[in-house]
Amino acid sequence: MRNFLNFLKSRTFFIQIGLALVAIVLLTFVVLRWLDSSTNHGEFVEVPDFSKMSVMDMRKAVENASLRYEVLDSANFNPEYPRFSIIDQDPIAGSKVKEDRKIYFTVNPSGYKKVTLPNVIQVTQRNAASMLRAVGLDVQRVTYIDQIGKDMVYYIKFKGKQVSPGEKLPKTSKVELVCGNGRSGNSVSENEDSE
Repeated sequence: MRNFLNFLKSRTFFIQIGLALVAIVLLTFVVLRWLDSSTNHGEFVEVPDFSKMSVMDMRKAVENASLRYEVLDSANFNPEYPRFSIIDQDPIAGSKVKEDRKIYFTVNPSGYKKVTLPNVIQVTQRNAASMLRAVGLDVQRVTYIDQIGKDMVYYIKFKGKQVSPGEKLPKTSKVELVCGNGRSGNSVSENEDSE
């Protein structure tokens, strides 16, 4: 035990401690320099604005910017953007990111998703219009025919053709309601009432 205490006080011990400290400082310096060069510390790429770009143009721009990308599911159709164009990106345009960073894109689909035409037959015109608006359809016009049920919906037309409840129509489509005018008979009266 005495020899060990004498060694701790000796010049050799202090030289070894000094050499160990120098080795730790050198090793830390080398590791930090390596990390700076391998992670491109302080080097950033500005994320371009991909808004309204087609997917093909976006791919080229991503490669030119030394970035990577992933396309997320399409969003609801946005008529303000071209079909199959970028409507959202993460990170946003102008952000500073490292090279090879992945950018996430949301693409505008080819059109509105389809909705199911609700059953509005034998429903009043007013209630039918509310039910149609609730699923994303609009009443373009109302046509009346000679039928006893005044303002009762007898059938629905889309682009001039009769459609049945349960059929799929593109969201925001405009339909025509064919309602009774309160008179019985078989003749068709084309009195149109725009809403």
